[in-house]
Amino acid sequence: MPTPSSRTSSSRTSSSKHASKKPLIYGAVVALAAGLLGYASYVATGPEGSGSAASSSVAEVSDDPSADVYAGLAGLARRDAGDKLAQGRTDAPVVLIEYADFKCGYCGKFARDTEPALIKKYVRDGTLRIEWRNFPIFGEESEAAARAAWAAGRQNRFWEFHRVAYAEDAKEKGFGKDRLKELARQAGVKDLDRFVRDTDGTAAADAVRADQEQGYGIGATSTPSFLVNGRPIAGAQPMETFTRAIEAAARAEKTKGTKDAKEAEEAKDTEHAEDTAK
Repeated sequence: MPTPSSRTSSSRTSSSKHASKKPLIYGAVVALAAGLLGYASYVATGPEGSGSAASSSVAEVSDDPSADVYAGLAGLARRDAGDKLAQGRTDAPVVLIEYADFKCGYCGKFARDTEPALIKKYVRDGTLRIEWRNFPIFGEESEAAARAAWAAGRQNRFWEFHRVAYAEDAKEKGFGKDRLKELARQAGVKDLDRFVRDTDGTAAADAVRADQEQGYGIGATSTPSFLVNGRPIAGAQPMETFTRAIEAAARAEKTKGTKDAKEAEEAKDTEHAEDTAK
């Protein structure tokens, strides 16, 4: 079973110098959920004997919508039709948010082995939306790759860049400027001069920093880290872990929708009865 790569103290120092030191505040409920993500990350990346990554790194998912203590984190889903770093319907019942680093080997494993299967099984049928968050934690090249990925997205080639940047052995070749430009060419980015300008621009830096601060703010301590409708998963877990979380979240949303529809109908009947009585 794969164990996700953990953030080292040196990588955090180099990457967090531009990030806010103050965690984002989402209220008591979200703080609890953030703590669970931090704990899940610890379990998934801790020494042997600290716990089972497969069983402990995904929070229990209830089909009862009223039991959902992760609503605040679920609210981090942008559901923006113009989001270049996302794929899937904006009204999909389930949103998977991924916090990842292009220099993270386990992020690459997820990108190659698991994500394509999730896209085929859940994104294409409208069940799932995937939203990427740049979470560079391994130094300058991580940040450069994150900005480059954002720049590729400006030309609608983020996911193509994502694919070539996560190809086998891609990270071993480094993410220097010339290498990133070559990856952009492989990804089909047409205007490479604009790509270079966008990569080095303040908009890219600001976008990456915002994603990074969000990751720190919810307690992510390793890459990859995920939220499935607000419920945390830490690490490149097996396909069945994501399948279980996605399908349970979809059932919960269906139950919630049925309950909301019933309540709306009852409210309508009550209003009609009151009007008739008048």
